Amino acid sequence: LRTHQWCFILFNVLLFHMLLFGADLLEEYFLRSLPLSYTDAKTLEIRERARKLDMDPLKANLSYTVSSAATCSDQEIFLLVLVCSSPENRTRRNVIRQTWGNVTEASGYAVLTLFALGKAASVTTQLEINEESQKHRDIIEGSFIDTPETQTQKMVMSVEWTVTFCPHARYILKADEGLFVSIPSLVGHLLSLTQLEDVYMGRVVHQVAPDRDPRSPGFVPIHQYAEEFYPDYCEGSAFVMSQDVARKVYVAAKEVAVSVPPDIFVGICAKRAGITPIHSSRFSGEKHISYNRCCYKFIFTSSNMKEDELFKDWKETSNGKDCSL
Repeated sequence: LRTHQWCFILFNVLLFHMLLFGADLLEEYFLRSLPLSYTDAKTLEIRERARKLDMDPLKANLSYTVSSAATCSDQEIFLLVLVCSSPENRTRRNVIRQTWGNVTEASGYAVLTLFALGKAASVTTQLEINEESQKHRDIIEGSFIDTPETQTQKMVMSVEWTVTFCPHARYILKADEGLFVSIPSLVGHLLSLTQLEDVYMGRVVHQVAPDRDPRSPGFVPIHQYAEEFYPDYCEGSAFVMSQDVARKVYVAAKEVAVSVPPDIFVGICAKRAGITPIHSSRFSGEKHISYNRCCYKFIFTSSNMKEDELFKDWKETSNGKDCSL
């Protein structure tokens, strides 16, 4: 090839990598929210109450499975993964246990994966869950029936359980059961953070308006939430909170009566506690990322994963082979 042809090829290679990685950096820069002020008296009160929070009196009153409560006690967990799962989806939970949920260590730091459920409407399914919990000892089960309307309640339960029974977990990843999660990639990123508190990170959603249609199942009347837009929040398929954020959300949740989806609920609580969401486009949100081994070793999540895809993709990405530029 002639010199100008080599130059053309090199230019295209450089352009490809600039588009691939530069877009990610630009998105994080332009979508970064401005820090919130702590001058509000209510915000300062929430932060102080969270700092002094004593969960010991609550341990005897919370109705969670004993096996789950014992799982995390006195362990120094770097990343606690709470997978929000439906009671009927035992097969999906087993697939996660055999793939990315089987990771117990990354970069020398402990990782623990648990499943958050409500009670099953069916007696037969509930008996199966009891058996599954005894076998795997990784299920947190609330006292409410698991329905689409109780998903915010499940989120609150997950936060409450974390600050009560797993107070030594440095970070908490909330994840849906339909995801692929690259635990090593996420842990590596968390280890690189210089901000150690107020970490509430995911794919940030901006300026979502409340549903004002009285005929809609998600109707939110003005007297419940008067502002034109919800605060910025991390899209609900997956987001990370540091332990201090979980405590602040737990305290703020006591005063948030709005019936909204769980991710918006956490965003409202975070704003009241003076926490700004951190955007990372390595969280896919609700999007399914087309499989590429090196891409899947770089991103944090990909949504809408079929079970056979999870097995295949996990096997290929965990084979230890490095990726070149």
